[in-house]
Amino acid sequence: MGWITPEVITVAIVSTVLVIASGLVQLTFGAYPLTVREAWQAVLDPAVIWNLDTLRAFVFQSTNPDVATGTLVVWDIRLPRVIAAVIVGANLAVSGAVFQSVTRNEMASPFILGINSGASLAIMLTLVVFTAFTPFLPLLAAAGGTVAFLIVYAIAWKGGTSPVRLVLAGVIVGTLMGSIQTALFFFAPDIDVILTALAWTTGSLTGAGWREIRLVFLLSVLSVGLTVIGARQLNVLMLGEETAGALGMSVERVRFALSGVAILSASSAIVVAGLVGFVGLIVPHMARNVVGSDYKQLIIACVFMGPALMTVSDMFARLIISPGQLPVGVLTGLIGGPYFLYLMRRRQKLGEL
Repeated sequence: MGWITPEVITVAIVSTVLVIASGLVQLTFGAYPLTVREAWQAVLDPAVIWNLDTLRAFVFQSTNPDVATGTLVVWDIRLPRVIAAVIVGANLAVSGAVFQSVTRNEMASPFILGINSGASLAIMLTLVVFTAFTPFLPLLAAAGGTVAFLIVYAIAWKGGTSPVRLVLAGVIVGTLMGSIQTALFFFAPDIDVILTALAWTTGSLTGAGWREIRLVFLLSVLSVGLTVIGARQLNVLMLGEETAGALGMSVERVRFALSGVAILSASSAIVVAGLVGFVGLIVPHMARNVVGSDYKQLIIACVFMGPALMTVSDMFARLIISPGQLPVGVLTGLIGGPYFLYLMRRRQKLGEL
C-alpha cells in the first residue's frame, strides 16, 4: 500500500479544519478581544508576512515591531501558543506510536516507559535542590526523561530486551521516581515553587512562545522525518522478534534507534509544554481505528491528529474557567480516561498488539 490513502486524506483534512477552527477561537479570545475576521486579518497582515524584518522581529524577539495592536497581540502572544500546541501534539502522537511498536503493546507511551517520571523528577530537583539551573528547566526536564528511559532500557536488558521487560522496567522506574518526586514536594521552599512544579508536571501551554518554538522546531521536524523513514522497520517489529530477525533485522539495534527517535519527540514536547498526558497514548489508537495498523499511514495520521487533539484541548482549557485557565494536561486526561473506558468495554483483549 502507498503512503497516501483516502483514509489518510480524510484524517488530514478533518484534523486541519479542527486546528484552524480551534486556533481562530484562541486568536480571538483574551483580554484584548478580536472578532474572527480581525484575528484572521491579523494573521495575514501584509506588514508581517510580506516584511521579513518584521517577521524576524516577532520570531526572534529582537525588536518591538511597529504594527497594529491586534496584529501585535496575535503574533506576539496568541499565534505562538497555537503553533506550540501543533508541535507538541505531533511530537507526542508520533512518540506514542513508535513506543507502541517497539514494545508491541498498545498501552505503551512516554508515561508508561518512565520518560514522564524522569522529566518530573528533573523538574522537582531543579526547583528544590539545584535552583541555580532553573533558567534551563525545559532542557533539564527533557534530559531527565532521556536518562529515565536509558535506565529503563538498562534494567530490561538481559542479553537483549523484550517488550514485556521494557514495560515492566518502565513501571518500576516510574514508581520509584514518582515517590522521590512526591517527597521533594515537602522540601519546597514556598508555594510558588509548588505551583511552578504543578504547572510543569500537569502540562500547560501558558506562556509558550516563539522562544520555545525556536528551541524544538528543527528537532521536531527531524524526529518526525526519521519516524516516517523508519515506518517499514516499525511494521517489521510488529511482526515479532523472531520474524523480524528471520527477515534480517538487527532487532535490538533497530529497537534502540527507534526508541531514541521517540525520546527525541517526547523531549521536544516536554520542553514546550511540560508533561501532557494521554496524547501519546490515545492518538495512535484513534489513528489505527481510521487508517489501519500500517505505520506508513499511521505516522502521517498521528502527525495530523495529535495537533488537532492538542489545539482543541487547549481551546477548552482557556474557555472553561475564563478568565482563568486549566492546564491543557487536565483536559487531555479528561478526554483520555473515558476513551480508554470505551476501549475496555468495546474490546475483550487490551494490551499486546
